[in-house]
Amino acid sequence: GAAFVAAASYRGPGNNDTRSNKALPILLWWSGSLFPHFPGDTERIDCPRGSCLVTRSRRVARHRRTKALIFYGTDFRAYEAPLPRLPHQTWALFHEESPMNNYVLSHSPGIRLFNYTATFRRESDYPLTLQWLPGTGYLRAPAVPLAEKDAWRRKGYGPVLYMQSHCDVPSDRDRYVRELMKYIQVDSYGKCLHNRELPSERLRDTSTATTEDSEFMTFIARYKFHLALENAICDDYMTEKLWRPMHLGAVPVYRGSPAVRDWMPDNLSIILIDDFDSPRELAKYLDFLDKNGEEYLKYLEYKNIDGIKNQFLLESLEKREWGVNDMTLPNYLNGFECFICDKENTRIKEEQEHKKSRGKIPAPRPHIAQFKHMGCPMPTPGFGSVEDLSEGDSWKEMWLQDYWQSLDQGEALTAMIHHNESHQGRFWDYMHEIFLKRQR
Repeated sequence: GAAFVAAASYRGPGNNDTRSNKALPILLWWSGSLFPHFPGDTERIDCPRGSCLVTRSRRVARHRRTKALIFYGTDFRAYEAPLPRLPHQTWALFHEESPMNNYVLSHSPGIRLFNYTATFRRESDYPLTLQWLPGTGYLRAPAVPLAEKDAWRRKGYGPVLYMQSHCDVPSDRDRYVRELMKYIQVDSYGKCLHNRELPSERLRDTSTATTEDSEFMTFIARYKFHLALENAICDDYMTEKLWRPMHLGAVPVYRGSPAVRDWMPDNLSIILIDDFDSPRELAKYLDFLDKNGEEYLKYLEYKNIDGIKNQFLLESLEKREWGVNDMTLPNYLNGFECFICDKENTRIKEEQEHKKSRGKIPAPRPHIAQFKHMGCPMPTPGFGSVEDLSEGDSWKEMWLQDYWQSLDQGEALTAMIHHNESHQGRFWDYMHEIFLKRQR
């Protein structure tokens, strides 16, 4: 989940919008739990192009001044979507979490329900791609000296760390790691493939791991390699599983975003699982680096002064207008709100010009999200092929089914909207129709 900071209400940079609150467009957070302005239910926000009222009060859902509904992706359920969909309202999607939380959004019919998106993909309208990377300083933090890592190895610790307690996930990572363990020592401290105990009760407390506790960080920083496998595979979906080991100077052995190299500080900083034909080949290479310190240290050169060579990474961090744990910048929730507020104020102006010109100036065309704002591939087994999996394999029954059923859900909701359907309860009838069509 995201690291939400309950800061004082964010008002925005200020502007010269003189309208009273009663005249402002309203943005409604349909997922009330995320409403980023505590403690009130409604706040005025002052954004670069104008102001808006933002609320979590669903009482205004059908109000003519309510111009946008903002949905949080993880909470969005096709069978609970507000119907009928009103023609004067845009739908905005905020979804920085894993694709596994809602595969509806990985298919065209699902994502095209939305006009504006903020997702982890760089192609979205308001990209959140580097949401787990506070800045270049985070990457440059010094690594534990190699001599200390080698001393740690001599005490019987493995070259590779795995720490995962969320086991049944679409990327099916445990199936891969289980195979890798046959060829190299992997110290696994989490619930998944657990084979080693953390040295103290304090470190075993799960909250310690999530808060970047310094004793915990010191412990895991001594490892040469961290297995960094995301819970689901999608372009640009990169989490702390990748950035934290880089911060600590433990080389990530990574499987996740297929486009991960675009964001790396230099050409040698992570080891990609998919570059190797098999877990056995990967183990051989890790073993080679474990025994050859000079070769290993090449993977940490990005920590040197001027070690970050990737201009795209540097520019992306420079350009983004929100901060990660940075009180001088808005968080990305507030940033996205202002993005939507500005879009809606622009749309209102364009609609007024269209009316005034009696149709000579065209009406604004709706902006519709594209597949590439989120589109994620079908889950595949962590090791081997689907054909190799046994009949009752729980991963296959769970995730392949979830992925394809989500496509139907997006199609069902789209059909309901086209039919101007106002009764949510009919959702499963639409689903059944789609199911029958498929059978035919």
